Amino acid sequence: MNWDFEAYAAILDAAADGGYRFVHFDHDPQPGEIFLRHDVDLVLDAAVRMAELEAERGISATYFLMTRSAFYNLDSPDGEAALERLRELGHRVGLHAVYPRIDYDERFDRVLAWHNPDPEYVNAPVEGLVNVMTPPWFDREHYRSDSNQHWRSGDPTDALARREFEWLQLLIHPEIWAFEGARMRETMESMLDAERETRLRQLAEDRIDLS
Repeated sequence: MNWDFEAYAAILDAAADGGYRFVHFDHDPQPGEIFLRHDVDLVLDAAVRMAELEAERGISATYFLMTRSAFYNLDSPDGEAALERLRELGHRVGLHAVYPRIDYDERFDRVLAWHNPDPEYVNAPVEGLVNVMTPPWFDREHYRSDSNQHWRSGDPTDALARREFEWLQLLIHPEIWAFEGARMRETMESMLDAERETRLRQLAEDRIDLS
C-alpha cells in the first residue's frame, strides 16, 4: 500500500462509506464508532497537517503529545502554536507519557497513552486519567495500529468500507504518512531531510549568522 496523506484520506473515506462515527475516549464504545488516536512521537508539523486533513472532512481525533520528547518541545513557540492549532481545528489533546512519569497539566484532556510501553504497565489503569489501552476502549479484536509502518492485522481500509468492525480504536502516527517512504527507514530519512529546513529556519530565528 501507499503511505501518504492520499492513502490516509482513503482510510477516512472508507470509514465514512461504512457509516462509522469518529468519537473520543469519554464514553464506552458503541457499535459504529471509531476512536481515532494519533501518537505524535516525532514531528508536530506532521500532526498539524494531518489534523487539517481530518478537519476538512469534519473529523475530530485525539492527538497525544509528549512533554519529554527528544524531538520536539511543547513549551517552544512552535509547540505552543501546534497545540493551539489542534484545538482550533476541533481536535482533542491527550498526554503521550513516558513511563513512569505523568506530566499531566491543563494543556491536556484527561486521557493518556504511554510511549513505547512495556507489557507490565501498558494495560494498567492510571488514577485520574483514561489509559486508552485499557478496557473498554481496548482489546485486540477492536484495535488497529500502523506502528513502524506495518499493519499487524492488515490494512483496515476495505474492512472499514464493508463495516466489518463493530467498533474500532485506530492508532495512526502522523509522521509515517507525512513523509515519503515505503518502509520505516526510508520514511525516517525523508523526515530527517525535511527537518534540515526546519532547523535552518530556527537557527536564523535565533540570530545565528548563516552567511
